[in-house]
Order: sequence, then structure tokens, then C-alpha cells
Amino acid sequence: MNKIFLRSTVLFVLLSSFIWMYQSKPTLYIIGDSTVRNTTAPGGLWGWGSIIGDFFDTTKIGISNQAMAGRSTRTFIKEGRWDKVLSTLKAGDYVMMQFGHNEGSRPDTSKNGYRGVLRGIGEDTVVLTWADGKLETVHSYGWYIRKFIRDVKAKGANPVVLSLIPRNDWKDGKVLRSVNSFGQYAAEVAKQESAWFVDLNGITADKYDAMGADKVKPFFPQEHTHTNYDGARINAASVTEGLQLLKDCSLNKYLLFH
Repeated sequence: MNKIFLRSTVLFVLLSSFIWMYQSKPTLYIIGDSTVRNTTAPGGLWGWGSIIGDFFDTTKIGISNQAMAGRSTRTFIKEGRWDKVLSTLKAGDYVMMQFGHNEGSRPDTSKNGYRGVLRGIGEDTVVLTWADGKLETVHSYGWYIRKFIRDVKAKGANPVVLSLIPRNDWKDGKVLRSVNSFGQYAAEVAKQESAWFVDLNGITADKYDAMGADKVKPFFPQEHTHTNYDGARINAASVTEGLQLLKDCSLNKYLLFH
């Protein structure tokens, strides 16, 4: 009888420890577009978020890549994807956000305008009336990033803002960077909201400039925006390099090499 009791007690302790470890293990959520998560078959296109787990100790932190192709800050919220993340986000978790590739169109009720936002970081808005009579208030890119940051902090979690990956566009031997545009907007809002910021655009662009256009071209097998596996791995490495520049970023303790 004593042996049965002892075994039951040991089993209970082990199970309780496992549950405690599972519940206390933080999760790194990632939100963004197809440059962050791409579902193309192996050998095709890859987003860096599908590879970033290789750089973290996943026995200590979980990775949940919730990015979705074709989404902007606006449509990620509009389609309920952000609410889904918030429903499981807990204190101590992390959220990386990288948007900017799908925000450029003028916001209206056309197919092209469905995902567009207002440029900048201000509080200006435009109200759209859809065919069913429903009204939608569209905000600036900065407003949506600000909402993500504030929602994350309200949960007791940690926001990390990233500038968008650079495209394979060149001028005078240098890759074009997202200055005076969405990359800059992301940096400005992160600073205003006291959120960690990783200049993914600049870090990868520096690598591209050093490599030259001919060596970078193979990373973009179809067009100038989406990378293959090798290109995505460069961007994933850039993310971790940017994190390591943030000396007060607690996410660094989960990196395999820091």
C-alpha cells in the first residue's frame, strides 16, 4: 500500500512539475505578411519567421508564427487574426511584428485598396463605406503598429517592432532602403511607445550591399520581394543580430548564441 502511495505521489509531483514548466514557458509570437511566413513547398519561397526557431532554444521558449501572406497591419486586425493572438497571449510572452509590404495602396473599397493604410504615424483617418453599407475607419500605419504595441503591453507581454525586409531593388550599386517610408514609421512609433526596435531593413541591406547585386539576386527566385530559403535565413540571422544590439532585451536570453 505504501509503495502504491509513494508511486502516486511521485507521479503527481512529476506531472505537476511538467504542467508548471509548460505554463511558465514563454511564447514568441510573430505577426506579419508573406515575407515572414510563406507556405510554399520546400525549394520555393520562405519567410524568415519559419526559420527563426533555429536561432532560439525552443526548450525554453515556444515559437508561434502567426504571420499570413497578403496581410497588412489593417487587414491583420480586420480579419480577426490579431484577436486570435491576443486570446492566448500571456504575461511574459513576446510579440515580433513586421509589416509594410502590403500597406502602400490608397485605402478605398476597391480590391487594391482593401489592405491600404494612410502613410505616416499620425491620428488622421479616412472613413470608407462598403457595398453593404458598413463603415470602416482606416488609420495610419503608425496607428496600427501603436495598437499592436499597446495591446501587447496591456497583456503584460513584450512587443518587438521590426522594419520590413529590403526588396531586391537597387540604385547606383546599393540596395534601396525603407527610409522616409514604412521602415522609418516603424522606428518612430517604437521609440514613442518605448518598445524594442530591430532595424531588420538596415541590417540586411548592409549585408546585401557588401555582397553585391549579382550574389543577392539568387535569393529572390520569382520577383523582388519574396526570398527563398537562403534569403530567409539571412533575414532570420539579421533579426537575432538586431536583438543582440538591444542590451536590455530579455528575449536575448533565449537565443542559442548570445
